Amino acid sequence: MSTTPNTFDLSGKVALVTGASRGIGEAIARLLAAHGAHVIVSSRKAESCEAVAQSIREAGGKASVLACHVGEMAQIDAAFAAVREQFGRLDILVNNAATNPYFGHITDTDLGAFQKTVDVNIRGYFFMCSQGAKLMAANGGGSIINIASVNGVIPGMAQGIYSITKAAVISMTHAFAKECAPMKVRVNAILPGATDTKFASALVKNDAILSKVMEHTPINRVAEPSEMAGAALYLASDAASYTTGAALNVDGGYLLG
Repeated sequence: MSTTPNTFDLSGKVALVTGASRGIGEAIARLLAAHGAHVIVSSRKAESCEAVAQSIREAGGKASVLACHVGEMAQIDAAFAAVREQFGRLDILVNNAATNPYFGHITDTDLGAFQKTVDVNIRGYFFMCSQGAKLMAANGGGSIINIASVNGVIPGMAQGIYSITKAAVISMTHAFAKECAPMKVRVNAILPGATDTKFASALVKNDAILSKVMEHTPINRVAEPSEMAGAALYLASDAASYTTGAALNVDGGYLLG
């Protein structure tokens, strides 16, 4: 009797998820672990990741913790050195850690907020992708998933520099996908719509802005972080073996206009 292979099985895979101590990153980490991956739960502070990792282990999954501030180049280098030393491989990278320190009119963006947003959301993603792709290629390939945003397509009101960096993440995804395909590394992006996270609280707690967003969201509600995780599981797994360079909208229909 033949059996159908489970294309979503991640057993034996090593996955690094940044910004995984809460929100979308936590939801993705939990789902990847539930499907067999050893998940490296990462954020700026190790202690904030430990509760997530411990919960994954208590549920029968495999998880460890790695501190990494993706806005600091030295910490990116140290993180990949630690992954190589402990695991010798990386199969899945989810670039989710991001920042949005300024909420207001674009012309009032100061240099500090501009630089911090660019350092984390563009430079951090770029060099995480670069190092991740090289490590994956050395072990037969892998999957990189960049968490972008619908704001990268339609700039969010009062979120100018953040939106600009997320547009760059989409373009970056396309560029890495094109050049890394011969390395057997797939690179895709997820574009979340309005999601109920602490990170997005300036949006979801602002009734005036949220009502405008909901006017253009056919599903007419804010998403839960767990609703982003299924897309990440697909892109991480063999089910997406012929998918690279995709920018997958998970937005309740927001980008339909």
